[in-house]
Amino acid sequence: MHAADREPTRSYLVIPARLESTRLPRKLLLDETGKPLIQHTYEAACRAVRPRGACVAVDHELLAAAVRRFGGAVQMTDPAAASGTDRVAEVARRMPDAEIIVNVQGDEPEIEPAAIDLAIELLECQPDAVMSTLATPIRRRELLEDPACVKVVCDRAGRAMYFSRSPVPRARDWDDRLLSAEPPLFLQHVGLYAYRREFLLQLAEMPRSRLEQVENLEQLRVLEAGYPILVGTVAQAARGIDTLEDYRAFVSRCGR
Repeated sequence: MHAADREPTRSYLVIPARLESTRLPRKLLLDETGKPLIQHTYEAACRAVRPRGACVAVDHELLAAAVRRFGGAVQMTDPAAASGTDRVAEVARRMPDAEIIVNVQGDEPEIEPAAIDLAIELLECQPDAVMSTLATPIRRRELLEDPACVKVVCDRAGRAMYFSRSPVPRARDWDDRLLSAEPPLFLQHVGLYAYRREFLLQLAEMPRSRLEQVENLEQLRVLEAGYPILVGTVAQAARGIDTLEDYRAFVSRCGR
């Protein structure tokens, strides 16, 4: 049965938002478009069909006030939370009726609502699965070689086999035609996650794994613990805002 024919699960969006960031401080409050960046992300995410609600999980009253001003739902979380996942899990503990929690990055104002729905549908179609994420084809070699671009390799059932900052799979003999293979041979991980609520709470209590520490990729904690991660494929990844140049390009795309 297709997910669209099933009774929708009680799924909710949580957008972890930290006031300070390493490369672009207070970026979520930047408002050259007439709206703070976090509002763009919130409004885009709320256009997803399957979630029943959304909130922003903040670490500072300045962010909370900004969210309240545009009418968004907000939850205060521990300023000392080690990661966005921990912040999302903190909110999930307050939502005992939730079945699926979707973690949407606060600095992705152009997130596709359909991508959020896909991550949820993957879990709805496979009730025994505990976590899903997304990927998009890599068609440029420079992106494949870039450590900032996280790659994922999947099995035939669409489950993640490994995530890496290295080019995986590594071709023994390179041929540019590998980049145009169908189905795609190289996949970029898209950092959007959907979790069964109980698994998310369990994940937040797990110690960092060895592979996670080597690659600095939290999702490896899940694989190393023996849990499968479902991976859906989307046409392209949302553009995250990491630097001032990224933000200026976003403002330009908004027509300002």
